[in-house]
Amino acid sequence: LMIGLAMLTVGNFLGGVWANESWGRYWSWDPKETWALVTIIVYAVVLHLRFIKSIYNDFNYSVISLMAFTSVLMTYFGVNYYLAGMHSYAKGDPVPIPDFVPISYAIVFVIIILAFRNRKLA
Repeated sequence: LMIGLAMLTVGNFLGGVWANESWGRYWSWDPKETWALVTIIVYAVVLHLRFIKSIYNDFNYSVISLMAFTSVLMTYFGVNYYLAGMHSYAKGDPVPIPDFVPISYAIVFVIIILAFRNRKLA
């Protein structure tokens, strides 16, 4: 997670440099830029949770890391198709949410519940 967060942060800064060269400003609060920032903040929170001993254990860290990945999915797929902006394809008719999205979330939550029941308490 540390390497991924560092790469995401560097990529966001380099995107700002590119935007300044292209459009004359580093940041325009476009949905893609904003969600990239949200993803950086989410992963920074996940990494810093390990310092809170009352909530940190391997199971909680794994579940929180898995849930944090949804911010990456929103940044790279959701923004492109559901939010209008410079980086999106959402200019015309609204794209329906595919059926596999709620099914995937249900499967993930079932797996988390099963893992919770079978986790090691020691």
